[in-house]
Amino acid sequence: MLLPSQSLRFDEFSVAVPDFIRYPTIRKLAERVQHETLNAVSSPALYDGSNTSRSARILDSLYQTPIADASILVAITHERHPKLLLTRRAADMNSHAGEVSCAGGKHDAGDGNNVVTALREACEETALPPNKVQLIGQLPIQTSKSGMSVRPIVALIAPDLLLVPEPSEISRIFWADFETLLTQPTVEYAIEYAMPDQTATILTPSWKVDGETVWGLTGRVIASLLETGFDRQLEWYYHIQNTRN
Repeated sequence: MLLPSQSLRFDEFSVAVPDFIRYPTIRKLAERVQHETLNAVSSPALYDGSNTSRSARILDSLYQTPIADASILVAITHERHPKLLLTRRAADMNSHAGEVSCAGGKHDAGDGNNVVTALREACEETALPPNKVQLIGQLPIQTSKSGMSVRPIVALIAPDLLLVPEPSEISRIFWADFETLLTQPTVEYAIEYAMPDQTATILTPSWKVDGETVWGLTGRVIASLLETGFDRQLEWYYHIQNTRN
């Protein structure tokens, strides 16, 4: 289902206010992500709590953030045992084919800001209605292996939403248990990487989720989420194990 970006009214977006979140894990995450979101933009108006609601300050901060090449939606279910929405990209995609990712994609000129990009792409890929999303805030920019800047937008969604993968882009929708991500150790993953004159085996951290391997930019985004929300420090590395011609 395609949803024109001009129909996404930025001033109508809903923001999750921590005081109204009943589950402690999600409440703590929202508080800390929103703190970082507000700190990322140096505007006195964002800190004037007497005249401006928290929701308005979060939206102002997201609106003022420079536009990235792409944005992804880090969507977490609003429930006692939250889950993180993940997808596997279609095998015939031009880039990152078959890899695990959060829903999202490249910025379009008509989007206007990173939030619209993330919500539009998530709707196109999974049929997630933008009006069913409660924004929390944003995480620091990540850089893809192709050199694109990627802005993660963190949000809450209802646990019972019916999501449908767009076959031309997404082969599978699945979920990562949030508490497991918080506690389980990462697993070292070996990738064969072809260079012009040789092939290298690269070792990097990953998570095993529902039969899928979560690594690369998606893994770094999850690590950033856990560090921001819960102080979980994870070393994210790429070590060359060996090379051969």
